[in-house]
Amino acid sequence: MEVKPEHPAKAKKPLYLTVYNELFKKIMSGVFPSNSQLPTEPELAKMFDVSRMTLRQALALLQDDGLVKSIHGKGNFVTPSRMVQRNDGLDKIGNPIYKCHTEDIDHVDIQFRLDLESDYTKEVLKRKATAVVAVERWYMSKGQAVAFGFTFMAIEAVTELNLDLQNEEQLLDMLENKIYELANSATVEVKHSTVMNTSSQKFELDADEGCDLLLESLYVNEQYPIVYNKYYIPKEFSRIVINASKK
Repeated sequence: MEVKPEHPAKAKKPLYLTVYNELFKKIMSGVFPSNSQLPTEPELAKMFDVSRMTLRQALALLQDDGLVKSIHGKGNFVTPSRMVQRNDGLDKIGNPIYKCHTEDIDHVDIQFRLDLESDYTKEVLKRKATAVVAVERWYMSKGQAVAFGFTFMAIEAVTELNLDLQNEEQLLDMLENKIYELANSATVEVKHSTVMNTSSQKFELDADEGCDLLLESLYVNEQYPIVYNKYYIPKEFSRIVINASKK
């Protein structure tokens, strides 16, 4: 029995794709500009004359595309317009927060403490240390904590990097910027987390959907990581890109 394919003109497009296309055009044309809040779901459903379920399917696709983010209890928002550049990906050495976070970071709060060496720090730092420096960083946007970073480094690395731990500005600049200029290689592992490794609850990080957790080891030499970082980015703010190419 011969089965004839349905004629393209007669193929019926799912309704949620029609809604998706219309919303996509409105976002790209600026009808719904970057950082703006979309109308409520009942308003959008009425605007397109569809059910809430159909609308949510369309919104889910826009969220997958990184064009819309849903904030629990607040609504749906158009994400900041950011063209994906080749150097935005995790394949290049650079601070993952600024590669993977959709919000503009306008302040970083930093504090450190000295810890005893543990089996865990020996494992992640690949070396013995007389003590370990543990640094916490809270990334802020418009007064709200939107990400968290945790760093381990051997106390010996403080001397190797010529750091003054009491100089907060120098320490922050090293961990945010200069360490990435010094590093010759890096490894980054991406996981999902619902619990943060923080000893202080200085700020509250709104992460109802959990966080993307980036585990980063930065190497200045091949023997051991100079620092080991853990970055927690709430799912609603996370945008992870890896640029792949054939060698």
